[in-house]
Amino acid sequence: MGPHGSQDWGQIVLYRVIYASEAVGVTGVSTLSIAQILGASEANNRRDGITAAVMFHRGHIVQALEGKRADLDRLMRRLLADRRHTGLRVLVDTPISSRLLHDPISVCPDPHAILQIVGVAEVSRITANEAEALLDWKYAA
Repeated sequence: MGPHGSQDWGQIVLYRVIYASEAVGVTGVSTLSIAQILGASEANNRRDGITAAVMFHRGHIVQALEGKRADLDRLMRRLLADRRHTGLRVLVDTPISSRLLHDPISVCPDPHAILQIVGVAEVSRITANEAEALLDWKYAA
């Protein structure tokens, strides 16, 4: 809100969504499937002003997304309809004051090591706090 109760239209409100899902088939396991996902994600996210980080680990996917509400909602509808994964659970959906992520898509290079460092025992049962801790650890430095 502006100084006199009016809407401050100059400020764009951003959101962060973190979700977890289970990959179907070779999704997120084969190099080809990962390359296809990353290529499409980069093009779509760049177009929509979304930044993202994704982790593939033993048939599970954890992804953090940042952007405007309408763009994230549209992406989440596409993801829910995507047959390459199932059991999508939204762990975090919150407004943010600034972006932590700056690339259209980045992939976690060593998920096993990061999961151990943060103390996530089972990606299939990851909690909102654990998902936030993964993101905080990745971007702390």
